[in-house]
Amino acid sequence: MKSMILLSAFIGGAIVGAGSALLFAPEKGEELRSRICKILRRNGIKISDDEVDALVAELAGAEA
Repeated sequence: MKSMILLSAFIGGAIVGAGSALLFAPEKGEELRSRICKILRRNGIKISDDEVDALVAELAGAEA
């Protein structure tokens, strides 16, 4: 009986955690890059989509 309560608590926590992750997940990468590009252009910085991709990769620590 005690193991069923523990299992139920674990499954309930997993469901709540998964729901929270879906609600608080950041934007998709494509949308974020588009926002970065718009902000930079609004501030007078001319940048191409490829340059934004390279910048994001550099900031993420990946090789461009």
